[in-house]
Amino acid sequence: MISLLPGINSTAAALDAERIRMDVVSQNIANVNTTQGPDGKPYQRQQVVFASVLRAQQAGETAGAQQVQVARIAKDTRPPRMVYMPGHPDANDHGMVAMPDINISEEMVDMIAASRSYEANLAVAKNAHTMAMAALSIGKH
Repeated sequence: MISLLPGINSTAAALDAERIRMDVVSQNIANVNTTQGPDGKPYQRQQVVFASVLRAQQAGETAGAQQVQVARIAKDTRPPRMVYMPGHPDANDHGMVAMPDINISEEMVDMIAASRSYEANLAVAKNAHTMAMAALSIGKH
């Protein structure tokens, strides 16, 4: 059987992975000032770890298409930043508050990269659809 949209599964997997990456970056930005999480510690920045997976295109085939997927979401191991804020409710005896070590510039660069990758994969899906429709219209004439 001939697939009219070859590679669309790989593109769909990449779209899903980049959407998850954008969600994680958004969470990091939203929690830039979170001094207490459920564990009582400052929020820890999270990062998406991607993995490439080989998928068989059809049952019985040995060759397959490579797809990207989210392997896991890992917590950053950087220690919290200590900021002098003596009036803050979470300040220690020296007036220091443990804040998440999140760099907004770094997060924005990651968000832009994820967004551009998402847009590129969306363009691939649209072009594959257009080519499939053109192939189908050839058979009608």
